[in-house]
Amino acid sequence: MIQIYHNPRCGKSRNCLILLKESNQDYKIIHYLTNTPNFDELKELIEKLDIKPIELVRVKEEIWIKNYKNKTLTDSEVIQSMIDNPILIERPIVIKNRKAIIGRDLEKVTVFLK
Repeated sequence: MIQIYHNPRCGKSRNCLILLKESNQDYKIIHYLTNTPNFDELKELIEKLDIKPIELVRVKEEIWIKNYKNKTLTDSEVIQSMIDNPILIERPIVIKNRKAIIGRDLEKVTVFLK
């Protein structure tokens, strides 16, 4: 089953959810702001995305700028920052099988879902 890490206040996330609905595939919505992944879940998600933890951070968020910008953080510290402040997690994230994609580009999501 496809999963989407979704923030209903985000336009890109809402558009990605519409695309999922139109794909006629089964999916599960994960409201990550209220159902925050734990450390191991987030680490596994990052591995599925095949990126470094910092690449999943919304570095323009005020929380990041005030608390983390210009600090040298380990990968574990970056992951913990997202757990402590889930608004920092880039969205939407679409997971299918053992792969995941950040779904900001709907054309890439369409290809990913095939």
